[in-house]
Amino acid sequence: MCICVNCHYVDRCTTYHAVEGQHQQPHLTEAPTFEALEPTINVNIRQVDGGIEMEWDVVGCESFQAEMGKWAKLRPGELVPT
Repeated sequence: MCICVNCHYVDRCTTYHAVEGQHQQPHLTEAPTFEALEPTINVNIRQVDGGIEMEWDVVGCESFQAEMGKWAKLRPGELVPT
């Protein structure tokens, strides 16, 4: 799971913005202004129905500041990305 969903900076982070793009998900912001320090991204690649699927997850970040449920507060009623 991407740690970003519980990060104070999720709605303005350039790294999370890139992950949203990779997942073809709507952006929390169109113009992020926060540059994360040393994010670590795991990319899982698997074959699904004859195609390739990639899942990108931020698993570490020097800028991470915990704010539990931050993503859910920004998108009430939507399923939190896993």
